[in-house]
Amino acid sequence: MIKFLDLKAINDSFEPELSGAVKRVLDSGWYLLGKENESFEKEYASYIGTSHCVGVANGLDALRLIFKAYIELGIMQEGDEVIVPANTYIASILAITDNRLVSVLVEPDIKTYNIDPDLIEAKITKRTKAIMIVHLYGQNAMNAEIQRLANKYNLKLIEDNAQAAGSFYGEKRTGSLGDAAGHSFYPGKNLGALGDGGAVTCNDEKLASVIRALANYGSSKKYINDYQGLNSRLDEIQAAILKVKLKRLDADNQRRREIAQYYIENIKHHKIVLPLANSQQLISNSHVFHLFVIRIQNRDLLQQYLNKNDIQTLIHYPIPPHQQLAYKEWNGLSFPITEKIHNEVLSLPLSPIQSIEELEEIVFCLNNI
Repeated sequence: MIKFLDLKAINDSFEPELSGAVKRVLDSGWYLLGKENESFEKEYASYIGTSHCVGVANGLDALRLIFKAYIELGIMQEGDEVIVPANTYIASILAITDNRLVSVLVEPDIKTYNIDPDLIEAKITKRTKAIMIVHLYGQNAMNAEIQRLANKYNLKLIEDNAQAAGSFYGEKRTGSLGDAAGHSFYPGKNLGALGDGGAVTCNDEKLASVIRALANYGSSKKYINDYQGLNSRLDEIQAAILKVKLKRLDADNQRRREIAQYYIENIKHHKIVLPLANSQQLISNSHVFHLFVIRIQNRDLLQQYLNKNDIQTLIHYPIPPHQQLAYKEWNGLSFPITEKIHNEVLSLPLSPIQSIEELEEIVFCLNNI
């Protein structure tokens, strides 16, 4: 069986450094808010290109805390609107509605699967306070039109960088492009912990300070609570593990691009839609290929066929947010491009440890459906 993602094999490739990092934390006797966390935050902020990084419990909390902090700072209030892609993982939207803000869904560009910049301005109202861009599947979603709109309407620009650690927009990395960014270190991510983990990056000292307090029960000094906060902290073991993995992230991302290029150059089935049409865009550093996503009309049949040939695939994602029971008030809405994507996408195996033999077998099966 060719696994979709062999996490054990990936983590084994970091040994003995990973085990050494865990032992270092165990021997220290300090497991939360310690030197490992402080060190990782500095390294990750430097890597992303921001002044501040706050480690938190997971990627959803990272986004939740950004909005919660803006509300505490008086920049947003309940009922304000946030523009967000209709085509995204539901966490992007949960972060907004959890803070009693209003999600305004915008269709994606069918070529990139990211938010369509040309559709945003029509959705801006007097209540709009922010645009959230999601760098879906590892591909940068930022462009000049989004920046123009943020400047023109004085909107906060928030990045969901959960899937795109290491991606670039020009000379800057995603996660440093807007006012604040949420990151996920879920084990399957390009930079993955051995459990849940996340971070917020920004260049705003006051915002970072409020987020750090909110993530620690609303407290910046023990037993003194300035806010009604959460318990959302990156633990010392995860921070130590992430420090080990961060050193290899750019090299691993480059290997992902090489695998994606192989897929693009060798998958030749006329019914399969590959990511974009321009392979040069695909292998540029604007895409870190957290996922390699193809489209085909009979997606479920293709997945069954590949499974019979011992090739594991996943669907990211089968049901769009507006059709989920969690948002039943949206169930009657129509977002045809988003729905088309969710009905047709299939993610192929891709990881830095993928062998050429596995790639050849996957391509052979796809070309001989």
